[in-house]
Amino acid sequence: MIDWSDLRFVLETVRHGGLSGAARTLRVNHATVARRIQAAEHASGAVLFDRLPGGYAPTQAGLEAARAAEIMEEASAGLDLAIAARDQRLSGPLSVTAPQLLVERILAPVLADFHAAHPDIELRLFASNETLNLSQRQADVAIRISDTPVETLVGTRVAEQRAAIYVSRDYAKRLCEDPRPPLDWIRFSHWPGLPADLGQSWPERRIALTVDDMIAAIGAVRAGIGATRMPCFLGETDPQLTRLPDVPLFAYPSIWVLTHRDLQRVRRIETFMGFAAARLRQLRPVFKGDQRMALVTPN
Repeated sequence: MIDWSDLRFVLETVRHGGLSGAARTLRVNHATVARRIQAAEHASGAVLFDRLPGGYAPTQAGLEAARAAEIMEEASAGLDLAIAARDQRLSGPLSVTAPQLLVERILAPVLADFHAAHPDIELRLFASNETLNLSQRQADVAIRISDTPVETLVGTRVAEQRAAIYVSRDYAKRLCEDPRPPLDWIRFSHWPGLPADLGQSWPERRIALTVDDMIAAIGAVRAGIGATRMPCFLGETDPQLTRLPDVPLFAYPSIWVLTHRDLQRVRRIETFMGFAAARLRQLRPVFKGDQRMALVTPN
């Protein structure tokens, strides 16, 4: 009989298309993944992967093993959720996932105040832009930026958001010169080009830099390389940045506080969600670009 723990390695290798992704997900090295797959093959008496120059390719037996592992994973996650839903302690572990920059600018003080109010709750934070799976208990609460949250999640939209074009203060002074110079633009590699709304206000513009990450974009704007678009909570909480003149605000996805529907009545999760939602609602003017300030603190 194949060991379930070995089947997990088969499943993740199929999901990620090779050993590297499986190793990252399971937090082991390549050799461990290969060894556990070999153990599963030995137990089943079947070849689960063809070893090709380009990597591991699942055989039909490997796909069937992965599907069986997926069913077991879903059953295990369902049992975990059912047991967790009965936990009414205002103590114990609580994991939260949120985007990195939202944690840095907004969420860290909220977590600090929650810990001070509830020291018996053991907070764990996953500051990541990756979407963790709450149905598999990768996190208990997700604070997400989205217009369409996953249907299995429940919670509250705490704030609408808007975005603006930001530049460094020194760069803004240079742009006010007469005649007005061309606008240097910092673009994201996954965006098609410059926002159409810039056409009338800044007809002369040029691409100065292409980046693949918002942190890199913020650093480039601070250095005076050019302008870029970002959510208002980033620009309005950065003393080195200011909005580009004569450009309107843009729509941007909202802020949500979410959990899996089976966990919404767990006392510590419900308590944290209410606390976080209340604090984030206080920041609505910052999220919408109506107020420039570092943070809002409770009365």
